[in-house]
Amino acid sequence: MKKFILLITIALFSLNSKAQEINWVSLNEALELQKKTPKKIMIDVYTKWCGPCKLLDKKTFHNEKLVDYVNKNYYAVKFNAEGNETINYLGQSFTNPDYQESNANRRNSSHQFASFMRLRGYPTIAFLNEEGGFIMPLSGYQTAQQLELYLKMFATNEHKKLTSKEKFDEYYNNFKAEF
Repeated sequence: MKKFILLITIALFSLNSKAQEINWVSLNEALELQKKTPKKIMIDVYTKWCGPCKLLDKKTFHNEKLVDYVNKNYYAVKFNAEGNETINYLGQSFTNPDYQESNANRRNSSHQFASFMRLRGYPTIAFLNEEGGFIMPLSGYQTAQQLELYLKMFATNEHKKLTSKEKFDEYYNNFKAEF
C-alpha cells in the first residue's frame, strides 16, 4: 500500500511540474489559422548556431506568465533563418535555394524570407498583425520582462497610438511589468 501511495504521489508531482510551453506552429500554419481566428503572429527568427537564440528559447520562452500570454494572444512561430522550409507569404513563395543539408547544424545560407524581412541579426522576434502584415522586428536577446512590453503593446494595439518618441517614452515609463 505504501508503494502504491508513493507511486501516485510521484505521478501527481510529475504532472504538476511539467513545464508549460508555447504552442509553436509554422508560419504557413499561423497564416491559415488567422483566416479562421484572427490573432497577431509572433515569429522567433533563429539560427542553429546562435547562442543568444538558444538562451532566448531556454530562459525567456519558458517563463510561465509569458508562455500563458503568448498562447492566449498570439500564434507563435519558430522560423529557422537558415532552414529549408518553404514559406508562402502574401502570394509569394520563399525558399532557401542554396541550403546545404551537410550544413544543417552549422551556418548555412540565408533563407529568402529572412532576407525579405531585412533582419539585422539573430535572434529577432518579428510581429505580424491579424492580416499577416509586418508590425516590426525586435532584434537581440530579450528577457521575459523586456519582451512583455512589446507583446502587450502589440496585442492591445497600443503601438498605433504611439506616434512620437515622446508618446513611446511615456508608455514605456508607465508600463508595469508583470512577468
